[in-house]
Amino acid sequence: MKDVTAGPLDGVRVIDLSTVVMGPYAAQILGDLGADVIKIESPVDTVRNGRYRTTPGMTPLSLNVNRNKRSVALNLKDSDDREKALKLIDTADVLITNMRPGALSRLGLNFADVAERNPGLIYAHAQGFRGDSDRAGAAAYDETIQGASGLVDIANRAIGRPVYLPTIIGDKVSSLTIAYSVLAALVHRNRTGQGQCVEIPMADTMIAFNLVEHLAGHAFVPEEGPTGFNLSMAEGHHAVHTKDGLACVVPYTPQNFRDFFAAAGRPDLVDDPRVAGERLDPADTDDLMGLVDACASALTSDEWAEVCAKQSIPFGPVLELDKAHEDSYVRDGHLLDVVQHPTEGAVRSIGIPVRFSATPATVRRLAPLPGQDTAEVLAEITEQGVLS
Repeated sequence: MKDVTAGPLDGVRVIDLSTVVMGPYAAQILGDLGADVIKIESPVDTVRNGRYRTTPGMTPLSLNVNRNKRSVALNLKDSDDREKALKLIDTADVLITNMRPGALSRLGLNFADVAERNPGLIYAHAQGFRGDSDRAGAAAYDETIQGASGLVDIANRAIGRPVYLPTIIGDKVSSLTIAYSVLAALVHRNRTGQGQCVEIPMADTMIAFNLVEHLAGHAFVPEEGPTGFNLSMAEGHHAVHTKDGLACVVPYTPQNFRDFFAAAGRPDLVDDPRVAGERLDPADTDDLMGLVDACASALTSDEWAEVCAKQSIPFGPVLELDKAHEDSYVRDGHLLDVVQHPTEGAVRSIGIPVRFSATPATVRRLAPLPGQDTAEVLAEITEQGVLS
């Protein structure tokens, strides 16, 4: 890879003992920031199954959550391989795992076991539900977490159907939570020398995430109103159909609505009493957003962009994923570059979304084959005298 830099986490070693998306994506984020991430691969990882171009295990999803890592294939049910895994953990600053507590205990890989060997270790344990709850150890999938966190209820109330959000938001928000929690624990460890266990339950993470705005009237005791953020739960809260496509036009103030209706050629709505004052009545949100959708076809998306910029009306284009690589913002920000993968040939690599002025984060390694770096990594710890 060209223009490779070390990154702000250079010198930090992370062991990724996780599967699917939540843990691996968090570990990739730390790898993007410069950490040496070693992924311990079990014989089976569902992310490695599915569609792939030519090489078994190299699925689109595995390419997107395993870059900036080295892969070591170890069967933790085998005593020799398990000891090698423990020796690797001895060299680490961070361990990320989403294995169930019972499995970790059977393998001698729970926090007490590894902390005795490596007291400075940050042990990030992600799971579906809190370890001290009656749901501890229960299997968790993104859909079940969307339900357990209230997201399905929000959708049902907003659109009349209990749909799942069409993205694995529980996994990915939890990934971000793992990453920032690990960084906070590293700051504490660097100040005190003390490692610790950090538990990241998906359900708790998503409940906290959803309630920021949706706690609403229940923020007060007694309640001053229902839960649910009025604007985002309004039936008309969606992208609108312009004369030539889709756009996000989101008037927030009465003046925004008046300016919008004027540009749409609807003087009758400019004088609508619902937008006459200084504040909007939340009860009018549904109807007003419906009028925005009905009026949006008066202009093209580019014309609305010009009007909204002039009148300070919130506006945004709709990115079509099939055309994302052609979008000027995506292209200029290197958010989806074509790179040459050693086994898969030309692939699109998702860009790192943050920029550091002093310690730029870069893609140093594309996603490895399962177990591709086993010999290299084990040889390193043998040379260091850790593995004998």
